[in-house]
Amino acid sequence: MVRSYVSRLRRVLEPGDPAAVIESVGGGYALRTRDLDLIEFERLLGTARQARRAGDAPAAADALRAALGLWRGAPLAGVNGEYAEFERTRLEQLRLTAIEDLAAADIESGRHAEAVEELARVIAEQPLRERPRELLMLALYRSGRQADALAVFAEIQGLLAAELGLYPGPELREMQRRILASDPALAAPVAPAEPPVPAVSTPASAVVNASAVANASAVANASAVPVAVPGRVPAQLPPDVPEFAGRAEEGARIAGALVPSAAAVPVAGIEGLAAVGKTALAVHVGHAVAARFPDGQLFVDLGATGDPLAELLRGVGVPDAGLPESFSERAALWRTLTSGRRLLVVLDDARDAAQVRPLLPGSGGPAVVITARRRLYDLAHAHWLKLGGLREDDSLALLETLIGGGRLREEEAAARELVRRTGGMPHVLLALGARIASRPGWTLAEAMRRIGRPDPASPVFPPECRAIEQPYESLLEQLSPAQTRAFRLLATLETPEFSLTAAAAALDLPRQDTEILLESLVDAHLLEPGGPERYLYQPPLWTFARGHAHADLTGAVPAPGPWSGARQVPPLRRAAGGSAPPRSRAGRPRPSGPG
Repeated sequence: MVRSYVSRLRRVLEPGDPAAVIESVGGGYALRTRDLDLIEFERLLGTARQARRAGDAPAAADALRAALGLWRGAPLAGVNGEYAEFERTRLEQLRLTAIEDLAAADIESGRHAEAVEELARVIAEQPLRERPRELLMLALYRSGRQADALAVFAEIQGLLAAELGLYPGPELREMQRRILASDPALAAPVAPAEPPVPAVSTPASAVVNASAVANASAVANASAVPVAVPGRVPAQLPPDVPEFAGRAEEGARIAGALVPSAAAVPVAGIEGLAAVGKTALAVHVGHAVAARFPDGQLFVDLGATGDPLAELLRGVGVPDAGLPESFSERAALWRTLTSGRRLLVVLDDARDAAQVRPLLPGSGGPAVVITARRRLYDLAHAHWLKLGGLREDDSLALLETLIGGGRLREEEAAARELVRRTGGMPHVLLALGARIASRPGWTLAEAMRRIGRPDPASPVFPPECRAIEQPYESLLEQLSPAQTRAFRLLATLETPEFSLTAAAAALDLPRQDTEILLESLVDAHLLEPGGPERYLYQPPLWTFARGHAHADLTGAVPAPGPWSGARQVPPLRRAAGGSAPPRSRAGRPRPSGPG
């Protein structure tokens, strides 16, 4: 049977000279020809490699195109066995690599449309293969189709995650980063002149190719704005505060939480009272760690923008014409464009977790800093820092930058008393320091006597008082009527610190309801815990609340704040005949003034 098969092969391969191709050797046969398609294929691959090393991309493309022209279906089709299966796999990988090399050579030769067509076939056969996607992104980018190039990355990212739970490899991520950064090295070389199209009938495949070239050229030269236009690396952080003082420990904690991760997005949150310095700390830390985030720093004031997603997308290079219509599509595009990029995103003045979640970037490089007046408890994996007033020495350092070291050292005791009365609140120190600096003839003792909150009937409200109270006024707008009444009314007690029992008596509420109400003011940072069942006001807040207490205590005259040493609002006093306040008809303690 073997002899019969060999005889037939000889007649097919070399009809005129049966022994020229298959020669009888000993007890077997030998194939003496070098005209095998596999040998020719490998020879042409070698020619292409030599041309690439010589920098001749068109010659490499011609050799690869000739090599691929030898293929007719699957190699060794119909041949069974382990060796044949191994060879089929090896040869198929050679073919795919040759197609990829051909696309790379066409891209270098300026034939971007041909490369797109070649790569599309490979991706259809091998959707999880990454090098064709990388080359396709480059071909599309050089055709002026930046948005389509970035969409290729988004597609393979979703596919790898869904199929294998993996993230695109470093080459794909680097290509995405370079496209977003508009890397000059990605710019296309000058394409060779296209030969004229002959006026003869053209095969359908050639019509498709010509159409692709025309479309690519039209896109590259169109006046319409593409979906995504890479620009400069964003650097949106506001300037650091010149008078920034202290916060070394807090800054180190925030910076320590902003370590880029391949699998997650580190999120650091700063909560605290309005104007306590949350934004200043976030910006200060952002500048300190900027070197960790070479792809840029983004900053969005969530309290001042109506569409933060659009603002963020513009920050990474998406023009208005390229913004998706729906909110969910914008969020998906935002995650896609930020995945794998070393970006720092500062979200300032967040309202709640629902506002923040769609703004979190993709994983693999970005980090986020959030500032909020209240902790966002339902935002998973965030590391929160509660920011209070400055320490006394840091407050003195800030005051010194405003009024000068000589003036401060001359009256150090008065300066320490002043900063204690401000509670270390930076905006209070800045306002009072600016006022004192504008009056070089005042001593600090005289300044403390002169500066303070005037009576409501005063014809003039000093500008420093307005600067101090404006952030607190905005807080009152966010409170319920019950919270506002409690905040004001409890400030008329004899001291800024009080017990739960005293608060329940003043508010004429059961202890449990009172505790819930007080804890809600603690969450808003309008009160501070002072120990078991005890609460206290920070000095500036006590001043502010007492100045507004007349809204709840008819006839009470608010006085300047405790930093001025002036008179205070008449406190709620105990009944003359005992230790408890007067009782209401319901038997509950009742405040001495109307509620």
